[in-house]
Amino acid sequence: MVSPIGLFDSGVGGLTVLREVRGLLPEVDLVYLADQAWAPYGERTLTTLRTRATAIAQWFMHQGVSLVVVACNTASGAALHELRALFPAVTFVGMEPAVKPAAETSTTGVVGVLATSGTLNASLYADVVERHADGVVIIERPGVGLVDLVEAGDLDSTVPLLRKYLEPMLAEGADRIVLGCTHYPFLIDHIAELVPADVVIVDPAPAVARQVATMAPDAMGSGATLLMTTGSLDTFTAQLARLGLLGPGTQVGATDLTQNASDLS
Repeated sequence: MVSPIGLFDSGVGGLTVLREVRGLLPEVDLVYLADQAWAPYGERTLTTLRTRATAIAQWFMHQGVSLVVVACNTASGAALHELRALFPAVTFVGMEPAVKPAAETSTTGVVGVLATSGTLNASLYADVVERHADGVVIIERPGVGLVDLVEAGDLDSTVPLLRKYLEPMLAEGADRIVLGCTHYPFLIDHIAELVPADVVIVDPAPAVARQVATMAPDAMGSGATLLMTTGSLDTFTAQLARLGLLGPGTQVGATDLTQNASDLS
């Protein structure tokens, strides 16, 4: 049996990462878990996030997964190091705001970072800034309310909030906008309409997908995609439909983390 690749997030945001992974690895089997019963992660304590991430990792192991993408910046910042220590037989790939490429390519020396409060307050993010943003001005804005609107499929209603968060960055001369939450790539078109043409929007998902492809160069399978939720199956299915994510061959199911995905697909 070929081992599938697992990905998880608190909701649909991590599907922006899955989309990139699928583009590079069309034949691999993917299992995605939207932990909507515990969403949003940004409101959870560090201890709670680590406990929950551990339970999810154990569930993935029961599915035969040996490579897990923590497709959430908040969960990566809270639990990535602990997961690697607890499960040495599993490869974990995490998310971090793409401060390094933004800082290296900025011509103004000013970089905007749009992320959740949980990500901005995490030591992982602080380490990234310390290592890669020397001499660069970083303007941070927590994107309060954006995740909820993306989860609701109401992308147009994010525009007033995006304008509120982006304008201070642009006023300070930011020419790179880092998307520090996997939900935010769903808003790239809206963001592009609010920033000058020479401002680059930096999405870390493609780089993460390339890292996954490097770690699984011989990954094969049937190309199946299984999307699971710990919340309401009907709500999740409706979300996927609104976002255009119910592709051919995609299976959808629900779990409380006690069942195997193979029993639910």
